[in-house]
Amino acid sequence: MKERQLGKTGIKVKLFSLGGEATVEQRGLKREAIELINKALDLGVNYIDTAPAYGEGGSEENIGMVMKDRRDEVTLASKTPERTYDDTMKSFEKSLKRLQTDYLDIYQVHDIKTEAELLQVLDQGEGAIKALEELKANGDIRFIGITGHKRPKPMLKGIKEYDFDTVLHALNPGDIHYNSFKTEFLEEAVNRQLGIIAMKVTAVGKIFANNKSISMGQILNYVWSHPISTAIIGISNLKELEENVNLAQNFTPYTTEQIKDLEEKTASNQRQVNFFKYEW
Repeated sequence: MKERQLGKTGIKVKLFSLGGEATVEQRGLKREAIELINKALDLGVNYIDTAPAYGEGGSEENIGMVMKDRRDEVTLASKTPERTYDDTMKSFEKSLKRLQTDYLDIYQVHDIKTEAELLQVLDQGEGAIKALEELKANGDIRFIGITGHKRPKPMLKGIKEYDFDTVLHALNPGDIHYNSFKTEFLEEAVNRQLGIIAMKVTAVGKIFANNKSISMGQILNYVWSHPISTAIIGISNLKELEENVNLAQNFTPYTTEQIKDLEEKTASNQRQVNFFKYEW
């Protein structure tokens, strides 16, 4: 698979990265999840993203079953749902235990929705950022990230007020129609040399609902044609995994006209493809 730089981190990541939801988060599918994660690494995937919220810890546990033997093959990212110093430290220790590792490459503030949340996180006295900086100074994490998929404005304020290393945000052909990360956020993230990771690329499959003519290949070509580092995708089975890896291997950048065409095709069901921006 083709590689790109993860911003200013010095890390190189493949175009396709494994998301920690779908099969990976299912405790009841532990065997299938472990098989899928191992196969992803065998195929060259070198970035895995997870969070305590995925499967209520099940995602981290399943990934941990692989990490105990293959930790050095992957850039591993998780998240804190907490906003304060104390709670972030507690959450971090639980994540390490579930992931069976003694460090994280990237630790991210999960799901920033409002400026009020952001201000709480960035409080140098009691905010989560104090914990993240301490963990980084101690070598427990390598880089600090921020994530959000509901509103670009609080995220934009976040990267302007703090020198984050990475950002994880929503990007798909329908994003352009409402609270667009592409138009309101992406350029600033690029200018700040952040490692940019795309998520919600299919809007959990909803992008296909009224657009039977749109394929997974078109969506990924669209996303990868933007100045991002990688896209994380939740995978249900080995067939899906192999198809996504194959698409990454054969990626050809889209023209401006092809990008606009896909955006226009999602206009009729923009609320569906942006459902995650409404539901909170």
